[in-house]
Amino acid sequence: MMKSLKCMAGALAAAALMLGAAVSAEAKECVRKGAVGSAGSEKDAKFQVDEALLQAVDWGAWASWMANGSTPGYSFGPRKYSCSPGGSFGWTCRGSATICKL
Repeated sequence: MMKSLKCMAGALAAAALMLGAAVSAEAKECVRKGAVGSAGSEKDAKFQVDEALLQAVDWGAWASWMANGSTPGYSFGPRKYSCSPGGSFGWTCRGSATICKL
C-alpha cells in the first residue's frame, strides 16, 4: 500500500512538473525555425539565414533587425549554422534558432 502511494505521489509530481513546463513554454510562444542562405562569403550566407529566420516569424521584427539590430517583442536566441563552400553563390549555410515572443 505504501509503495503504491509513493508511486502515485511521484506520478502526480511528474505530471505537475510537465504541466508547469507546458504553461511556461506556451506563455513565451516560442517557435523553432530553420532556413538556408547562400552568398559569396560564409558571413553573408549566415546573414541570409538570420534574415530568413526572422521573416518566417515576423516581418516587423525583421525590419527592425535590419534597421538597428534589435528585435522588439522577440528574443532571437543563439543560432546554429552548418556551412559549406560551393553552390551557385560560393557559400551555403543551413541554420536554425528558437525565437520567442516576449
